[in-house]
Amino acid sequence: MKPAARLTLAAAASVLVWGASSVQAADLGGNCCADLEERIAELEATTARKGNRKVSLTISGWVNEAVFFWDDGRESNAYVATNSLEQSRFKFSGEAKIDNDWSAGYVIEIGIWGSAYKGVDADVDNGLDNGVTNGLLTRKSSWFLKSKSFGKLTVGLDGTSTYHLLDDADATVTRNYADAEAAAVALASFKEINTGNKWNDYMGGFNGATPGQSGRRNVVRYDSPTIAGFVLTAAWGEDDMWDMALTYKGEIGDFKLTAKAGYGESTDPGTNKDRCSVGTGDCQWWGVAGTIQHAPSGIYIYAGYGGDQIDLTAAQAGEDDGSDIWFVQAGIESKLVPIGKTTFFGEYRHDDVGLSEKASSSDLDFWAAGVIQSVDNAAMDLYVIYREASGDVTDPAGNPAGKTELEDFRVLMTGARIQF
Repeated sequence: MKPAARLTLAAAASVLVWGASSVQAADLGGNCCADLEERIAELEATTARKGNRKVSLTISGWVNEAVFFWDDGRESNAYVATNSLEQSRFKFSGEAKIDNDWSAGYVIEIGIWGSAYKGVDADVDNGLDNGVTNGLLTRKSSWFLKSKSFGKLTVGLDGTSTYHLLDDADATVTRNYADAEAAAVALASFKEINTGNKWNDYMGGFNGATPGQSGRRNVVRYDSPTIAGFVLTAAWGEDDMWDMALTYKGEIGDFKLTAKAGYGESTDPGTNKDRCSVGTGDCQWWGVAGTIQHAPSGIYIYAGYGGDQIDLTAAQAGEDDGSDIWFVQAGIESKLVPIGKTTFFGEYRHDDVGLSEKASSSDLDFWAAGVIQSVDNAAMDLYVIYREASGDVTDPAGNPAGKTELEDFRVLMTGARIQF
């Protein structure tokens, strides 16, 4: 055999030996890959699984816990609790594409209470929500059909059209820490020391002691497509409750605008809450709010008005059946430090309440100021907020002769909300 041929055969043999070795090394059944298979099995066991491959599954939520330093005029203390304005929660949501125009989906949202701040008072430091502490709350459970051309239809436990009507008009980070409802939520279940009644007993509102907005109910809801920045929403449910709302989002030059307005009625005493349950159980509510922000500077104003009217019984004839609030918040939201935006704000809210659970009328004032620091890389907001409540009530229990001045209530809250 010629030398050249011998070299060619030797090279071919070497390639065959190297290839056989490579195949053996890549054999998934070999001992060399046992660790890899074990690791894959471990990852599969700890991964959120979908029931099918047609509908997506997203898990999200946040934890919102804080320390509350309070002073009711007689006693002061500090509690650690879940911030009831935007409680800790987790949410399962998903969607499936039907065709180029239509899709279907679902939302399941579960609230989590450690100690519910809404349930604390001077004697209770481990707050309850509906008699439960360290518990869970079903906030939403609904499905929807959505069309780019025709809008979205939602059925189940979800927000009505006027759910957070005033709150959602806040286009800044204070939406989650100092919205329209925050002044009432900060009072928790504390009693006013001159009358012995809860502060919230003197307040109005169909939901959350804040006139002008509703809550989560078992409803059928429709949201229109966005047309020139406007979205029309209508909802019905709970035998019988209905409401409508109009939302606008847009920009004019350097200014960003968000605005909401809505109206609702309920004739179901079984589901009506707060002041609406004082009369016959029927009531109407309405509200309008908005935010205007100068984009280059971050300076903004968020303001609104809300009202309600209750239907009185024959025995209540002559009482004040109306209640309204107005509020204004001003601040600046700007990236002063590299980690994220910083928001400074101050606000004032006034409540003029008619007949309530404990008084013929109430005149209440609320002040607040705070700072919120966002930490972008941690999806976290750190906050420090001071709130103060004052006012007087007419014909309260124990003093039918006239007005009673309420002792000021103060609370300083500092905490964080981290999202996932």
